[in-house]
Order: sequence, then structure tokens, then C-alpha cells
Amino acid sequence: MVADAVIYHPTVAHYLKFVSTTVGRDKLLRTVQYFSRFYAWYLLRTNGTKGEVAPFEALKKQLGLARKLLRVGKNVEHVKAAATAADSARAAVADPVLQYAAVGRQLGYAGYLTLDAATVLDALGVRAWSGAKRAQREAYRFWAAGILCSVVAQAYTLYRLREREARVDKKEGEGVVESKRIALERAASRLQLLSDLCDLTVPTSALGWVGFDDGFVGLAGTVSSLIGVYTQWKKTA
Repeated sequence: MVADAVIYHPTVAHYLKFVSTTVGRDKLLRTVQYFSRFYAWYLLRTNGTKGEVAPFEALKKQLGLARKLLRVGKNVEHVKAAATAADSARAAVADPVLQYAAVGRQLGYAGYLTLDAATVLDALGVRAWSGAKRAQREAYRFWAAGILCSVVAQAYTLYRLREREARVDKKEGEGVVESKRIALERAASRLQLLSDLCDLTVPTSALGWVGFDDGFVGLAGTVSSLIGVYTQWKKTA
């Protein structure tokens, strides 16, 4: 009876639906990967032994490689999304700032994933490539550009939400409903902005644009990964 209650619980069904998605599995792996990066740094800073640090360094490396393999081919999805956003921008069916930011974001991610995929064989040790490091650096540049476009979009969205809120008459029934809708949109935009800012630490530190250490980057990556898990969990509800 107890076993049946657990097995057929709605949460178990939700979990199975969540892990059946590539995004869901990737976010879980990413959470472990970046926490391992943070914890390996923490152990080194607190005089941890090589034996204590090694498992987390291995997790960071192996999960990073696994996620690289899972990303192969995903660039096509972002190229299509960029084309769709560009068509919408030309048709003027939405705010042009958001549409062009969406095009920039998708092209940035597409460039990142294309160059990242080009380094897979080198990363696996199947075929060495002298240009792998340069390609990975360029991939990080595209990723940073894509994230920056997303940051602009979220900042602009928050600005427009403030403008909408200023025009709302909260004394009327429709105004109350609109105010609640704005609050939900603002919360989602702030959450995405936080995730983007956390993600931005990864390529900017890899490129040497900022001096963040592995502990800061690992912690920021863990936060953005948990936000991704939360978002995907809601989508699969």
C-alpha cells in the first residue's frame, strides 16, 4: 500500500515527465557540474587533500564533457529561432527592441553551439585539433554576446512593465487584474535576468574579461542551473 502510494504519487509522474526532457536532464547535470566546480575550489581554499578534491574535479570535467555531447546539433534549433524572430521583427508584430534582442540572443547561442560542437572530437581525444582552443574562445564570445542580448531584453521588459503599471488604475476591477498580471511578468523577468547575469560569469571569466575565481563562477553557475531546473519543472507540470 505504501509502495503504491509512492509510485503513483503525482510528484513521481511529474518527475518522470521532467527527466524525460533533454532540457530537464541537462539542467540537473549542470547543477551538479557547477556545484562540483565551486566545492572543488572550496576544498582547495580550506586545505583539502588531493584525494578530497579529485572526485569533484572529475565530476566537473566528465559532466562538462557529457553536456557538450548533448549540445551537439542544438545550434539548428537556435538558427531557426533567430529566423522566426527576424521574421517577426520585419512584420512589426511585436516590440522591435525585444525582437532584435531575441535575434541577437539566438544568433549568439547558435554561434556558440556551432563552435562548441566543432571541438567535440578534440575534447573526446578522438582527433586532436590545433585550433580547438581558439574555436572554444570564439564560442565563449558568441555565448557572452547572446547572454548580453538577453540581459538587454530583460532590462527593457522591466522598464516597459513600470510604464504599464503607472497607467493602471488599481481602483477598478480590470486594473487589479492587470496589476497582478504585471507582477507575475515582472517576477519572471527578474528571475531570467538573475539567471542571465549568473551565466554571464562563465564566458567572461573564461575569456579573461573579468577576474572571477572558480568559486564565484561555480556558485553563480549553480544558482542559474537551479533557476533552470525550477523553470523547466514548472513547464512540465
